[in-house]
Amino acid sequence: MGKNAKITVHPAYETGEISRRLFSAFLEPIGTIVNGCMFNPKHPTADEQGFRRDFIDALKAAHVPAVRMPGGNFVSAWQWKDSIGPVAGRKVHLDPAWHQYVTNEVGHDEYLQWAEKVGTETLYTVNMGTGTIQDAMDLVEYTNHPRGTYWSDLRRKNGHEAPYGVKMWYLGNEMDGPWQLGAWDKNPEGYGHKVLETSKAIKWIDETIETGVCGSSALFMEGFPEWDAAVLDKCYDVVDYLSVHHYHTAPPGDTRALLGGALYYEDFINAEIAMIDYIAAKHRSPKKVMLSFDEYGAMVRPLEELHPGYGRYNMTKRHYHFDPERTYVLHDPDNMQHRRFPGGEMTNALGMASIQLALLRHADRVRIGCMTGGLGALAASDHDHVWRSASHYIYTQLMEYARGTSMVTKVESETFDMPGYAIEDTSQYTGKEGVNFIDSASAWDRENGRLAVFAINRNEETEYPLTIDIKGFSGYGPAAVYTMRTDDPEARNTFGDDERIAPESVENYVFANGELTIPVKPLSWNVYLFETAKTDSEG
Repeated sequence: MGKNAKITVHPAYETGEISRRLFSAFLEPIGTIVNGCMFNPKHPTADEQGFRRDFIDALKAAHVPAVRMPGGNFVSAWQWKDSIGPVAGRKVHLDPAWHQYVTNEVGHDEYLQWAEKVGTETLYTVNMGTGTIQDAMDLVEYTNHPRGTYWSDLRRKNGHEAPYGVKMWYLGNEMDGPWQLGAWDKNPEGYGHKVLETSKAIKWIDETIETGVCGSSALFMEGFPEWDAAVLDKCYDVVDYLSVHHYHTAPPGDTRALLGGALYYEDFINAEIAMIDYIAAKHRSPKKVMLSFDEYGAMVRPLEELHPGYGRYNMTKRHYHFDPERTYVLHDPDNMQHRRFPGGEMTNALGMASIQLALLRHADRVRIGCMTGGLGALAASDHDHVWRSASHYIYTQLMEYARGTSMVTKVESETFDMPGYAIEDTSQYTGKEGVNFIDSASAWDRENGRLAVFAINRNEETEYPLTIDIKGFSGYGPAAVYTMRTDDPEARNTFGDDERIAPESVENYVFANGELTIPVKPLSWNVYLFETAKTDSEG
């Protein structure tokens, strides 16, 4: 048993309003997520468009608020105009980003109609690599204008009478990355000016929409944060979000490095907020551009060979590589190869959850969060079936309970140090000292009289006596406590056994004088709900 840990939340200390988009997902047609999981005309549950209804129903039940689509690197050469109209007449293209054939069986309209069936909002990514300003204007007109123009009437002719009403438009994807087709890594001012003109033009077509401009693809980028500042300086007055991405990696077996990755996300967020506010001051603007963390992940990767003297920041050298042996792949939706990551699900689920808690702690400025692999987390699937992964339960609990206002959450616990490490020449992590074993965030839903406190125990072996101090919340008491963990590090949920790793309701707590005390198990996910006592008149 470790030393006492404590979490304190007080109603006087708020962070900011939590956006419903904070726990969204990201979709890119790589491998089988579209061709197999989402779309398979031969599946027993396939609807008239070839979409798997079992996948749709699972996501609808999960209430995923929004999905960013259709990419990703894919979108920087995608020609959306070749993906509309009768399927038989659509053009097949190469996708050089992922070396795959794009049949366009699932095209622009299908993506949006699939989102309608799921009951989720579409966050749309525009081709700003090979695409033009006119392409973007035609896209918004086709999608959102009611009628009376060539493009809006073409949408109606293609079977969708009403406008789709897409509100969020990302102007490009990872445009600072040399791996991106039509990249702007050498010319941030040029990209910023293109965004300025594109955002202006599409907002004149639909003045209800929001737009996002690309920031850094990772905190390791050679131009970070100067590239971001140069871009935003050109277009600050016409955009609403800065879109940033990061994938945290840890060496095999280093659970603490994996679960401590949230600290690097916070470094990234804090740097971008400071940069945004500097540009706002430079523009004498009262507007606050918000952050969209619309691709993120936590993963384990083996250490690669390092090349001293080659340079730490070698993104360009790494991606200007041409392999004459590489071939293009045609993904058959009825012959999907199920991709299984090694190891059990619990640690990976906690790694993703730690990032989500970091986003929640910064909810005042991070208004959108899209988990890469989020659809698979919410609705794990193979050729035949759909089931709930371990991540499904954490994800849906955050959607349900992280509502209202993000609160300042003070944590006192035993700590550990994370030595610095390098996965490869580019992904080099500085060390961190004094990392809390207890990771936490909280949300106060005033309207419904509920306070939710979320906690992860990052320690692989030690249980901690935990005190949660909510003395400031007069009249609040415990309503439910959920915990999720497993003794088997290799455990995975499967079809027919998707509650092997699932939250359990526990009552082994004591509540007195505004404090809840409870033991918190090693490598566990925990949710503590407090509610006000309702009077008879309130029902």
